[in-house]
Amino acid sequence: MPSLKGRDYIETQDLTTQEISDLLDSAKELKAKFHAGEPALLLKNQTIYLLFFDKSTRTRNAFETGATQLGAHAVFLDSKVTQISHGETARDTGIILGAMGHGIAIRHDLVLDEGNRFIREVAKATDVPVINMQCDVDHPTQTLADLMTIREVFGDDLRGRKLAVSWAYSPSYAKPLSVPQGLITLMTRFGMDVTLAHPPEYHLMDRCMEAAQKNAEASGTRFETTDNMDAAFKDADIVYPKSWGPYDLMLQRRDATGDAEMHTIEEKCLALNARYKGWICDSEKMAMARHTAVYMHCLPADRGAEVTDEVLDGPQSVVFQEAENRLHTAKAIMAATMRERPFTSAS
Repeated sequence: MPSLKGRDYIETQDLTTQEISDLLDSAKELKAKFHAGEPALLLKNQTIYLLFFDKSTRTRNAFETGATQLGAHAVFLDSKVTQISHGETARDTGIILGAMGHGIAIRHDLVLDEGNRFIREVAKATDVPVINMQCDVDHPTQTLADLMTIREVFGDDLRGRKLAVSWAYSPSYAKPLSVPQGLITLMTRFGMDVTLAHPPEYHLMDRCMEAAQKNAEASGTRFETTDNMDAAFKDADIVYPKSWGPYDLMLQRRDATGDAEMHTIEEKCLALNARYKGWICDSEKMAMARHTAVYMHCLPADRGAEVTDEVLDGPQSVVFQEAENRLHTAKAIMAATMRERPFTSAS
């Protein structure tokens, strides 16, 4: 078990590659114990607060279920029904929840330049570990599960493997930028050559692009960008097509002053998305990748828009394996940061 006791888990960039590898080893062991029916009560009588500013299925259940399996208790908090909705500050929230429990996890992902800052303000105010369940910059619990899944498929040595991270069409809502940003910053550190594809309006945060480039240079991998989905898929070992919002309109949403303005901006986002309906992962796109390639997505995917049913439910899809791994990586993160006693195989 990595010695991250009391440490925050906010961006994968904050951890060394060895610390991330140690978390993956812990997740692998916890997954094996789970499937063998063996208990792993590493956090008995501890409490973690799960504060959500956005909807969730996999993340909430991974942390609630994971906490239970570790012997802890998870308290779900909807930000709209807390005093945060009346103006309570991140600092005050951190002090109070930190005084009552053993860890705080936060999802605050829809507004650029807000979520990461809020999470770090909470972390600064408390001594208990703070875990980022997705912000505007990174989704570090998702990408850890993604890396775990890729290693299960291809082995730990990923040098020379190509990952295609591509924008895809969505008719539902303007999705956060954090998943593609998290992928390009993490996977470039672990031997993969990463190609990022998107239409011109859908660029990512400068600091994430710069970090991905520096990570690739430091690890001897390649990080490339293209505005062509086919080019990204060509000879890829892993394809990860998903939608995210157009950057400039996401900035406008950040600065919106009311629900009506927010609604108008959302409509503009979806109208722009509709110009690129051809950005869909179908069997023709998959045929451009290697025949051993796998399809990944953080879910939920917009069926018939981001991806066809044939691909999502097909033999190359590992999305449900990927989704299960959210549970085991969540447990590894909580156990590493919150635990109060040593991890042993007899625990």
